[in-house]
Amino acid sequence: MPEISRFYGIVVRMFHDEHPPPHFHAYYQDIAAVVRIDTLEIVRGSLPGRAMTLVAEWALAHRDELRQNWARVESGEPPVPIEPLD
Repeated sequence: MPEISRFYGIVVRMFHDEHPPPHFHAYYQDIAAVVRIDTLEIVRGSLPGRAMTLVAEWALAHRDELRQNWARVESGEPPVPIEPLD
């Protein structure tokens, strides 16, 4: 599963063979969550509060790039890296 960003111990990935709704996977230590791009709602799994705050901040800043990556994986292309949170 391709990694698209890494910051503060959080790894964000997006699979090639994803299913709707548009989402990404966020990993922190041994914890994982699936996060919707449009609402930033966790649809599966969980993240600690601070990690989720950082993921949400990053996703809000890069929502257009996340949507573009989703379109890429839907068409069979690999996602492209997205800048980490500063």
